[in-house]
Amino acid sequence: MFGSSRNPVTAYAQVGVDSAVQSADPHRLILLLFEGAESAIAIALAAIEQKNLQTKSQAIGKAIDIINDGLNASLNKEAGGEIAVKLSALYDYMCARLLYANLKNDVAALNEVETLLSEIHGAWREIGQIRQP
Repeated sequence: MFGSSRNPVTAYAQVGVDSAVQSADPHRLILLLFEGAESAIAIALAAIEQKNLQTKSQAIGKAIDIINDGLNASLNKEAGGEIAVKLSALYDYMCARLLYANLKNDVAALNEVETLLSEIHGAWREIGQIRQP
């Protein structure tokens, strides 16, 4: 499902999330992307509560970058078939909701994206547990 022309290592490094990216396997890289996006959304939620619009905008921008330039760009729609296509559409939806949240300071939209990311992230963690001997 993953492995398009965009390398997850490159995508992860480009969105500026700190970690030992070069030594991580592709599955771990995807988990790190989820963690980075979820963390950015948590920062945005706190910034809205503190009425810090600059931090909110930066955090939402980071979450969008991670979802779009990391998770979505890493999908291989040919190899991943219908699942990859549906995930791509879901990532596009999440980015649209994040843009809306940024414009309207909408906590509900941030919570919605956070929930969606958490569910997919959980599935990826389970996949990793199945893969381990």
